[in-house]
Amino acid sequence: MRRALSFIEPTPAPARIINHDIMGCTAEGVSGNHLYSGRALGLTEPGDLLQIHPELKSQWTYIRDHYQRIGLSHTEQIIWDVGQDVLSRYPEREVCVFYFGAGEHRVRPDAAWFRAVDFINSKNNFMSVAQRLGVPVPKTLCFAQTPDISDRQLETFPHPCYLKAAVSVSGVGIYRCGDAAELRAAIGRFEPGVPVQLQQEVASNSFLSLQYRVTADGLERLAATEQILDGYAHQGNRFPVPHAPWECVEPMAEWLYREGMKKIFAFDMAVVQEGDNPDYLAIECNPRFTGASYPTAIAHKLGLECWVARVFPTRHRSLAFLPLTDIEYNPHRGEGVILVNWGTILVGKVQFLIAGPEAVQEQLILELERRL
Repeated sequence: MRRALSFIEPTPAPARIINHDIMGCTAEGVSGNHLYSGRALGLTEPGDLLQIHPELKSQWTYIRDHYQRIGLSHTEQIIWDVGQDVLSRYPEREVCVFYFGAGEHRVRPDAAWFRAVDFINSKNNFMSVAQRLGVPVPKTLCFAQTPDISDRQLETFPHPCYLKAAVSVSGVGIYRCGDAAELRAAIGRFEPGVPVQLQQEVASNSFLSLQYRVTADGLERLAATEQILDGYAHQGNRFPVPHAPWECVEPMAEWLYREGMKKIFAFDMAVVQEGDNPDYLAIECNPRFTGASYPTAIAHKLGLECWVARVFPTRHRSLAFLPLTDIEYNPHRGEGVILVNWGTILVGKVQFLIAGPEAVQEQLILELERRL
């Protein structure tokens, strides 16, 4: 397997058609989720075709000019339509999607990729593979449905714990239970027939995202970042991190690659610090691009060595009214702010990458919050 930043000259990437609409793999009620397709702009290269939601046309001039000023390459070949059927019109192009699900497989068939994604997207399947391959995980019991949880398991499973839907996104279907009574209440929230897992809470304040990438040259480590969380919901990431336990999940990464996994996938890891030597526990695998993937792609293209990416609320409803020019990324200093998920400004939130040493990041965040 290739490691990140290898001295081997990579095989040139073929022209792509990119559709990172998330509507087929998102939780209902996420504000502006139909606008997330725009955040893929930063990972494109000239010559790519990028599908973006037509509501973002009004913001195109401003994001294009921002990326031009900071020296970030990207495509200008935009298709203002996020329909999956568009992918089938360009069979000569490599397909790049947020999540390779049933809809994507229908228009651009790839049986092995689809099976790998569909299988490991289940937290219960993830646990079975992890145990088989020796990947460290928290104490977890998996069930085909909540009625299968016995009274003895209800009373004796360590608390606090989490009852989780085996397939969930954005923290939906995850319930923290402090005792048996709360666990029983959480069980009542699930319909019969919904697979779930019961997992002991991990005592940790640090959670990592370990991203892998599959290219024409094989499997490689992409980036290890620390997650910024609001409850169970992902709010951002920071790089670099003091921990990068690749060896813990490498057996599963290699297994997924052999099974047909493509593009980006990532593991969520908990860091358990007891004494001088931390332990690392794998929580789940995200067989898709993640919230960390987009700032990571920009950071790699610009050669950034220290950054944080966060979602911010804003009173503005257009990039036209967002004053950034004096604090935006300066390639000569290697510091400044970069728009990542820019389209969601239409609903009052936006994701930025803030580049520079931590002290600079803190100053820029304060200034950014003042202007937002």
